[in-house]
Amino acid sequence: MTDIRYTKEHEWVRQDGDSATVGITDYAQSQLGDIVFVEVPDEGKALAKGAEAAVVESVKAASEVYAPVSGTVMQGNAVLGDAPNTVNSDPSGDGWFFKMTLTDASELDGLMDQAAYDAYLKDCDA
Repeated sequence: MTDIRYTKEHEWVRQDGDSATVGITDYAQSQLGDIVFVEVPDEGKALAKGAEAAVVESVKAASEVYAPVSGTVMQGNAVLGDAPNTVNSDPSGDGWFFKMTLTDASELDGLMDQAAYDAYLKDCDA
């Protein structure tokens, strides 16, 4: 199983060697509601950990997606331009936002694993 890490802002990051795929969690998409627009970062854009990386808009609100780790964007998910609701239907699969080359993979160590994120969600819903 691939190790996925989570942020308190409800982004997920899946490492694959020196690169990673980033998206928002099922919890985040459910809080946003029906997603109507997604803006992903351009290829080649350098992102610092915690910096705004993408924008997601729903019928309820607009929200930023932050870079969970530092790196350079390799690819934005072009599917989301025509089908932003893919984030609602498959947030941890086809609804990913961007792929990036990692600057410092050790930054992943500061993020939550699945068990820690599940415990964090219990506090979010309390």
